[in-house]
Amino acid sequence: MLIAVFGPVSGAHFNPAVSAVFAFRGELAWRCLGPYVGAQIVGALAGVVAAHAMFDLPLLQVSAHARTGVGQWFAEFVATFGLVLVILGGLATARGWIPALVGLYITAAYWFTASTSFANPAVTLARSFTDTFSGISPFGAPAFIIAQLAGAAAAMHVSAVLWPASQKT
Repeated sequence: MLIAVFGPVSGAHFNPAVSAVFAFRGELAWRCLGPYVGAQIVGALAGVVAAHAMFDLPLLQVSAHARTGVGQWFAEFVATFGLVLVILGGLATARGWIPALVGLYITAAYWFTASTSFANPAVTLARSFTDTFSGISPFGAPAFIIAQLAGAAAAMHVSAVLWPASQKT
């Protein structure tokens, strides 16, 4: 729903990894990437504060939830790879379906990945500020973010092979 509503306004950029892929593909100006990422992080942190407020929790916490290890990192690589591939494949083949495709993919990836599919560096950072079951220790977040960026880069390269006509660069 948010992708459908905000797509015409901002391209529905909620994810720094996705925005970086669009910058590399020449579909987002590099000068816009920093402000987009800043807004994505602020939005993710606002989401944590809002969720905590709804459940009468301290607004910001530091997570003690350990999520680490090769399996977790690979799960984040897979989750982000799949998300970016779904977006780029949707752009190439089913543009009008992208909001539904992304929603369905993220829902499924929650269940089929060991990490519960953060698939978003801004969300990963924000989840280090909640000590609920969805949190991640700040010490585990950098490896998740590296795995997410690697998955996004890999998907960008695979999409160039699968849908070469859709490449802008």
